[in-house]
Amino acid sequence: MGIKLSNYHRIAMWSGPRNISTALMYSFHNREDCFVSDEPLYANFLESSGIRHPSYEEIIDYYETELEVLISRLTGPIPNGKRIWYQKHMCHHVSETSDLSWIKSLKNCFLIRDPAEVIHSLSRVTDSINLSMTGLPQQLRILNYVELNCQGKNPIIDSRDILDNPRAILQSLCENIQVPFSEEMLSWKIGPKDCDGIWAKHWYSSVWSSSGFIPHKKRELDLSKEHHKVLSEAIPIYNELRRNRLTT
Repeated sequence: MGIKLSNYHRIAMWSGPRNISTALMYSFHNREDCFVSDEPLYANFLESSGIRHPSYEEIIDYYETELEVLISRLTGPIPNGKRIWYQKHMCHHVSETSDLSWIKSLKNCFLIRDPAEVIHSLSRVTDSINLSMTGLPQQLRILNYVELNCQGKNPIIDSRDILDNPRAILQSLCENIQVPFSEEMLSWKIGPKDCDGIWAKHWYSSVWSSSGFIPHKKRELDLSKEHHKVLSEAIPIYNELRRNRLTT
């Protein structure tokens, strides 16, 4: 018997940066029944934080920045008559003091990655790295909130597990959130997608060259003394999250 959609039609995937979050977004985007939003809180985050990422002004001018308007949209009707709404969210786009009550209307999921790999990847694009930039403290805050206030399961998936066995992990995720698994989730066409944010040109070049999940390859990570300090702060949070991760 096939899985019927539950009341959770809106899926929020909460991730830190460099967590294969774009590849997972493409996986859901390739479904016929799914509408996808790429980091809908990004413009608000840039405007409120003053952080000047590439295309800072273009992003703020193009996208909605009012948080109340964004929340109303993200918790409203699913666009384009689709049955599922996949929202790719970065945890650090949510202020540490912000009200999280709006996420109770979403099915909240969490994507994690070995912080050593995250820090190494971040070090290739910025010299300024701290614990907050990994998204882990914010991710734990959001998880603690939904565990206290939301019914049902709140699946945590590790990017390494997806890369090692995408079919099994995606099947398990879909079963967990009561969405039928689709073979369409395992591959996609090479190149940009219509769901991409306008910042994609700065960040998505590697995933644009892919047509599916690329198997994980272990490599030596050369981290500085400062980066090792951040890693020592990140590992306990990551281990706490990973302990309850979804497996096959």
